[in-house]
Amino acid sequence: MTNCLHDHSRWGEGDQTGAAGHLLDQKTTLSALGKIQSGEIIDLSHTIEMGAPFMPPNQTPYIISSSATAKNSMKIREKMGAKNKVGANLERIEMTTHVGTHIDSLGHFSIGEHLYGGHTIEESVGDWGLLQLGVENIPPIITRGLCLNLSKLDGADCLEAGRPITSDDLKRAYDDHNITPHKGDVVLINTGWGKHFMHDNTKYISGEPGLNEEAARWLTQNDVVAIGSDNMAVEVLPGTNHPDVMMPVHQHCLAEAGVHLIENLALSEISERSINEFCLIMLPVKLKGATGCPVRPVAVI
Repeated sequence: MTNCLHDHSRWGEGDQTGAAGHLLDQKTTLSALGKIQSGEIIDLSHTIEMGAPFMPPNQTPYIISSSATAKNSMKIREKMGAKNKVGANLERIEMTTHVGTHIDSLGHFSIGEHLYGGHTIEESVGDWGLLQLGVENIPPIITRGLCLNLSKLDGADCLEAGRPITSDDLKRAYDDHNITPHKGDVVLINTGWGKHFMHDNTKYISGEPGLNEEAARWLTQNDVVAIGSDNMAVEVLPGTNHPDVMMPVHQHCLAEAGVHLIENLALSEISERSINEFCLIMLPVKLKGATGCPVRPVAVI
């Protein structure tokens, strides 16, 4: 892990927006929109539903229940004098914000007491969520998206759990597709592991292929604003130095580099169609104080 525990932000002490807040601008937005040719939209998210995979004990499942039904609310309004048989359906949802396709806020992980931007867990973590670095600080993201299909690196249709993706793997993928890194990119890694999502959830959460720390560092050094993958954590699990070092990619990206992670993506269609470059649009909901947020990123081609 890095020795740089106190220099958490190239944009200064107190920063809350990270790479997305400083590397995205009108130019990156217009450049991304300029890549649209047909206007076709490819959804890169999974449906969030009962039974979606989650990692206990820290994560809790998605649960939805009716808080009002048309039948019952109709009776209530009739007793209030309504004669037009007006019914309404409402629900209550309980979940961790890290179930389904979601984005991590910069306050999601720490290195010891230190959070991104010189913030600390003592000052920034409250009983009712984050006081700084919550998802409400993530700006709307319209930028160039890249999808690197690395699922067949080892000759099968997906990489195996515990298989680290290295910077050399990434560099070869860039070269194979004649892609040059650009400031403000969102890079999505297809490992093939997503095929287990909702088909074999036990296997899906038991481990995963993913980035090792030096690969993540290579991406952040190339000014990405977010990294995503078709797995639970983006990074390889178990890690290359497990159990001595756990979740180093989360620590580096979120607490040091200010780069968001997007997890549980649906990348099979865009990978099968060999679409490597596109306009990515993602607008996280501003849930104040939350460490994550369900998102529906789309590729517009």
